[in-house]
Amino acid sequence: MSKWSGKYVIGLTGNIATGKSVVRKMLEHLGAYGIDADALAHRVIAKGAPGYRPVISTFGKWILSDNGEIDRQKLGRLVFSDPDALKELEAIIHPFVDQAIDLIVQRASQRTIVIEAIKLLESRLAKDCDTIWATFSPEKTQLARLMSKRAMTKADALTRIRSQAPQQDKLDQATVIIHNVGSYEDTWKQVQAAWKVISPITDTRPVRVPKASQSEFVVRRGRPGDSQSISALITRLSNGSNTQTVDDVMAAFGEKAFMLLEMDKTLVGLAAWQVENLVARTTDIHVDTEIDLPKALKALMDELERASQDLQCEASLLFLTPALAGQASIWKELGYEMRTSDSLGIQAWQDAVKESMPFNSALFFKQLRHDRILRPI
Repeated sequence: MSKWSGKYVIGLTGNIATGKSVVRKMLEHLGAYGIDADALAHRVIAKGAPGYRPVISTFGKWILSDNGEIDRQKLGRLVFSDPDALKELEAIIHPFVDQAIDLIVQRASQRTIVIEAIKLLESRLAKDCDTIWATFSPEKTQLARLMSKRAMTKADALTRIRSQAPQQDKLDQATVIIHNVGSYEDTWKQVQAAWKVISPITDTRPVRVPKASQSEFVVRRGRPGDSQSISALITRLSNGSNTQTVDDVMAAFGEKAFMLLEMDKTLVGLAAWQVENLVARTTDIHVDTEIDLPKALKALMDELERASQDLQCEASLLFLTPALAGQASIWKELGYEMRTSDSLGIQAWQDAVKESMPFNSALFFKQLRHDRILRPI
């Protein structure tokens, strides 16, 4: 039984590169509030955060990079080859992560919460969950993902994989097992089936119906079933320079959400958007040039910001193409300003830029709230 009154909490775990984050994103598409405990752990040891000095005191200054941040690759190579060192690191980090999760869950308006954590079952957090979900992928799939997506050498990837307890240990304790071995669509079907079992328990919030504005625009959250129309729009608006297949869009749903802009029931624009670590990041905006651009962007951004604030976001980051960045007056009217990563001040926001900013794009920033949730920690 969850310790959070009125919440239904899914604890999501699985070994490295088995698709936990993809499943968390799918649950978010279905209406859950997602928390990435591992991302919070990274935030805890950022420069200026409470875990920073204890980690340096324990493991030494050699783990620092040139800019004074803890080099997570150096630290990872140490702790994943030394079980005792890993326990020392977890003893520093876990109490702060537990505090952060508690604050976020208490403040979430959503009834269903999904907490993704690779060490869920080894922590006290598992007892606070109503159900445990686990992801599974064979070792060869884990290896391929780590080498392609995280640019690890084969040796480093195998060390990470084999330093963990066997996957079966997690599967034996799980209520739901998601076999992430095929296509995105296959995984999506498994998640939907499991969601239908719990949705009568968790789905108590009224469905929000998009309303047409005076400009006739309607903005709604995209679903994987919209992949065909999304791929067609991106391909058309890019004049073929960014050809997207349905499979490409389906795969993108494993990382981000789409806000769709419609006029007269026709798709005329979209924003590809993700929320991680309380920061909203919009990596792609596509709008038909034949429509009223200021009104279209206002409708799109109003809904995106509403959804971001519903997810407790502290800031909204836009990564714009040169053409859209040139519409400075529109972005100023919407409350955004062009910034550099270093000018943001908050380490978590700077990290979000480094993690998400596409090549040849401009950063625009807007602060969504001043009562930063994790400041007490």
